[in-house]
Order: sequence, then C-alpha cells, then structure tokens
Amino acid sequence: MSELAVSPSVDAPQIPPMDLGAANTPDAPTTPNQLISFAIGDDQYGVDIMAVREIKGWTAITSLPRQPEYVRGVLNLRGVIVPIVDLRCRFGQGLTEATALHIVIIVQIAAKPVGLLADRVLDIVSLDATQVKPVPRVAQSQRLNFLCGLATTEGAMIALIDLPNLLSLTID
Repeated sequence: MSELAVSPSVDAPQIPPMDLGAANTPDAPTTPNQLISFAIGDDQYGVDIMAVREIKGWTAITSLPRQPEYVRGVLNLRGVIVPIVDLRCRFGQGLTEATALHIVIIVQIAAKPVGLLADRVLDIVSLDATQVKPVPRVAQSQRLNFLCGLATTEGAMIALIDLPNLLSLTID
C-alpha cells in the first residue's frame, strides 16, 4: 500500500452530493442556458447541455428481453452499461430504423447514463428565459409530460425534453 492516502481534514467543509435531476423538478423550474438541439424526422428537440456527457455514432447494441419497446438495448461504453432509448418510439412515432448515420446522445438522468437515439445533431443553442414558452395542454396526454417547454429561436421551434420524466412515465 502506498503512504499517499489522504484523510479529510476536520476543518474541511463538507460539500453535499449534487442531484442532477433536481433542477428539473416542479419545485425548481429552470431554463437551460445552452442546449444541444437534434432532429427526429423533421422535428427539433433539445436537452440541457449540462446533462450531455457524449455524442457518438450509432453502433451495434445488445438487445435485452422483456424491456419496453422504446428501450432498444444496451451498449458497453468504456465499461459502463448504458441503456439506449429510441426517442422516436418513446414519443409514439414507431421504431427508428437505425443506420450508421444515426447518433446516440449520452445524457445523465438521476446520476445514471442513458443513451438517446436520434437522427442527427443540429446545433448548440444559447437561450434566455424569454425564448422558452410552456407546452400547451390541449389534451390530457402523458406524452406531453416528456416536454418541459418550447424554445423559439431564429424561426425554429425546439421542444425541450424533460429528462427525468422521459423514463418515469408509462404511455397508455
């Protein structure tokens, strides 16, 4: 054993662990300063850039039995098993026919890595709170709970994905 072991100082302040999902709870609504925008078909979506850990091209994944249809399988990312969520399927638009042109956005949801399958990355977008509007609640649908706002920027509308709700709800 090495003698370089470090013990905490008695006077050192304790830093509480950071809860990455806390910023998106109903009690603490926040607008991301920057987001990664990406496409699923002709629709634009975005996730808070602070939740994004990596963007990679589509590669072969391992399917798992008895999973929801939108969970395409898992991939081994440098020793970490990451579930892959097909966003097109999760949003009720059918399975993605994934090709080498598709991408996987690795995000952190409640301290766990999750891969989001999408068609392509579009841009990094800077926002301020005035650009984000609430999602209209025309009908009662759990699918709307996947979104935490609509951002308007340069003539485009980007649906902001509420990452903690993406995996917590079931669709009728």
